[in-house]
Amino acid sequence: MKDFLQALRLEATNAGTSTGAQWLSSTGSQLNSYSPVDASLIGQVTATDKEGYEAVVAKAQEAFVEWRQWPAPRRGEVVRQIGEALRQHKDALGKLVSYEMGKSLQEGLGEVQEMIDICDFAVGLSRQLYGLSMHSERPGHRMYEQWHPLGVVGIISAFNFPVAVWSWNSMLAWVCGDTCIWKASEKAPLCSVACQLIVQDVFAKNGVPEGVSCIVNGGREVGEWMSNDHRLPLISATGSTRMGKEVGKAVAGRMGRSLLELGGNNAIIISKDADLDMSLIGCVFGAVGTAGQRCTSTRRLIIHQSVYDTFSKKLANAYAQLSIGDPLDSNNHVGPLIDTDAVKNYLNAIEACKQQGGKFLVEGGVLQGTGYESGCYVKPCIAEVTPDMPIVQTETFAPILYIMKYDTLDEAIAMQNNVPQGLSSAIMTLNLREAEQFLSAAGSDCGIANVNIGTSGAEIGGAFGGEKETGGGRESGSDAWKNYMRRQTNTINYTNKLPLAQGIQFNLG
Repeated sequence: MKDFLQALRLEATNAGTSTGAQWLSSTGSQLNSYSPVDASLIGQVTATDKEGYEAVVAKAQEAFVEWRQWPAPRRGEVVRQIGEALRQHKDALGKLVSYEMGKSLQEGLGEVQEMIDICDFAVGLSRQLYGLSMHSERPGHRMYEQWHPLGVVGIISAFNFPVAVWSWNSMLAWVCGDTCIWKASEKAPLCSVACQLIVQDVFAKNGVPEGVSCIVNGGREVGEWMSNDHRLPLISATGSTRMGKEVGKAVAGRMGRSLLELGGNNAIIISKDADLDMSLIGCVFGAVGTAGQRCTSTRRLIIHQSVYDTFSKKLANAYAQLSIGDPLDSNNHVGPLIDTDAVKNYLNAIEACKQQGGKFLVEGGVLQGTGYESGCYVKPCIAEVTPDMPIVQTETFAPILYIMKYDTLDEAIAMQNNVPQGLSSAIMTLNLREAEQFLSAAGSDCGIANVNIGTSGAEIGGAFGGEKETGGGRESGSDAWKNYMRRQTNTINYTNKLPLAQGIQFNLG
């Protein structure tokens, strides 16, 4: 067994259902976690059955009644200790993330650091859950608003960020006074078990009621239970647009709230006034980081025609230097795709691009031979396209980069915006006027718009999310905490009279 699995107390077979202190037995099927790194069976997780799901929800509801009454700073102190525990387990958890889903070790460690960062953010937030006060039109009245915990929050996360996105939701929800039920991706279930083991130790030391942190595991059926469950007032779901539409429909049908972080088809505009050497770093990492399996991965480069040839050559030279292999080897830039189904999608997209007239500046393909036995390693590739090709409108979770030319900035912005998704975007330019136009209301239509940095690698301090088919959700920083609370407007009359608003007269007797 890998040393980091032992450090995280993972076993060959793990229960996949937990109410915190308890791990529940289940009649569910076994989820086998195979590493895309070497095709090894890392471990098994027992999927949650309906009886276990009902027990989890009941315990989360029960815990909410007590947890919501803990002072927010006290809840924040618990989250602070979780951050400390994550610091202690950073190396082991980062390796698990890298090994179970295939991202480079640097990115795996970075994902755990993101968890630590959101803990720090949440601790400060626990003393800043501010409401507003406002002046009443009625004399002797005071008006204000306050925020109360929402209830049991359901979190459905994706394989590509198997721990960080859960932490974005759970740490904020916990300081807000909510309890959480987490369904991890069935492609990376061991990460959820490892995180629960870390959290339950901290909770036990602090007397946190059982049910504040719950996990369930399984396939689509478990996600459907959560989406249709009126006892979960908020469902935060990360994944494909197709999945998000189903979740959103189900939650809306019961008048619940959904926080959706869905697909991205992100573009970087390379201006004639760009620093091309600096731009290269952001473009290459954005396109090949996590093997192109980030929702913020760079899918499109819109390059000014005057620098197109020069920058294309720089890209091709950079791609030739990429090292592809075992992500636990820090010398490698690119690891595997998550599974062979992802490889098939990658190959289908390449073939579709060719049929539509795309020409490959850097050819793709599946790597074979020693070190590539899992069949999940592919070559990052670059295709020269035109923006009207249907393939450019779609998101393929793989390292395929489409490049195209533009003449005017208005044209480039229109090309960038002319896709169904609206998550992340960037422009590389040293021209202040171009930068400001890109960030204006007439510029990028994405939830994230950057200047002189790439599309991926968002910091936790800003609200994360996008528009259009990206779902409209916002997680992590800024005032995203409001998603996990309910707003209440309060008016207090401290006189012996009862004037009505809007000057209405209602006299009795």
